Parts: sequence; structure tokens; C-alpha cells
Amino acid sequence: MEFFPIMGEKLTAENTLPLDFTAANQALDAVNLGDTAEFDQFVFARLNSAGKTYGIGGYLENRAIYRRSEVFATESADFRNIHLGVDIWTEAGAPVFVPYPGKIHSFQDNVGFGNYGPTIILEHQIEGKTLYSLYGHLFRKDLEALKIGQRLEAGELLCHVGPFPENGDWPPHLHFQLMWDLGENWGDYPGVAAEKDLEYYRGNCPDPNWVLGCEVLN
Repeated sequence: MEFFPIMGEKLTAENTLPLDFTAANQALDAVNLGDTAEFDQFVFARLNSAGKTYGIGGYLENRAIYRRSEVFATESADFRNIHLGVDIWTEAGAPVFVPYPGKIHSFQDNVGFGNYGPTIILEHQIEGKTLYSLYGHLFRKDLEALKIGQRLEAGELLCHVGPFPENGDWPPHLHFQLMWDLGENWGDYPGVAAEKDLEYYRGNCPDPNWVLGCEVLN
């Protein structure tokens, strides 16, 4: 099955650097993750020193970075730290394209420190099944001309990687996630799960690299 590159070009070993946000990355200990500008400098210093356009990673990664926001809760049993999508870290303004024909299911600005910020969900029909794709941390202006049910073709410009603080106050990146079932969600879907709920979300949120086809994630 063919998918259009969502960043407009293939994600290869030449342009993409895997980024580790687990507790095993001791370099995170020296970063004030609550200071978005400092967090941003940490991310892009690594990309620039490696000569890469994109940083990538995160699917089912047990992350240390969510302690920066109460969005992910504070009670230990319910703390959400398992990332359900793939993040593509790159400069704000980078265009994002539709990977497969579909329609706009829903969109909204999920405001709040550490949240998605502007978010779009597309609905696709693939091999007789409905699949949803989610794009988070966008520009607010990307939502202005959208219409529910609007048809989109593979390769159409969909949105752009947003800047902080309007992107949920994160270093610029695209959160890309796939879901089989949205439940009652509209313009939003959990992007991070508690460990106790992992098996459900693992089944409902397939590996986004199915669509991305990123060499360094294979």
C-alpha cells in the first residue's frame, strides 16, 4: 500500500535522527522541561549537531518528559507516560501533507500547557476498514478554513507544524497517530496512555510507521 510522505519527503537515515525521551536518556536530567524555550534548545541542538531536518520517535515509548505537565495527571496509578503516536520534531512552519485519501472527521484547538493545541483528525477507508489519523501541535490558522466532511486527496497540503506556545507549548513537532476506533472523541484522542491501559491502546492505535515508512524506525 502506498502512502504520500506526510512531511513532503521520505524520512530517511540521511534526514532523520531518532530521539530518546525515556528515563534512560540521562541528558534529560539537566533540562528544565517546564521551560519550553530550554526544552526547544535541547531538541534542536541535537538535530543541528547531527545535521538532520527531523527528529523522530516515540511509539509505545515510556517517556520521562510528561512530568512537565499536569495534563498527564499526578496520581501514580493513572499517570500517563506511554506515547501512542510518533513525534516528528522539526522547525515550526514545516508543511504536513495528507498521506492517504480521506475526509476531515473533526478538529479543534486543545488548549492548555502540554496539550495538543490545534488538532486535526482525518477519516480514511483502507481495505474495507475505517482508520483515523491524528495531527497535533499545529498552527491555529490551519483550522480556520476546514470543514467537517471535507474530502482530501493524498498529497494535499493539510497543515503546518506549529510554534510554541500555541501548539500546546512544546518544541515544534508533529504528533502523528493512528486509531481504529475514536469512541466519542471529537478533535481529540489520548496520545499518551497509563501503563495499566497499554494493551487496549496498543490494539487500537497501530504503529504509525505503517504510514510513515521511516527508515530509522524499522
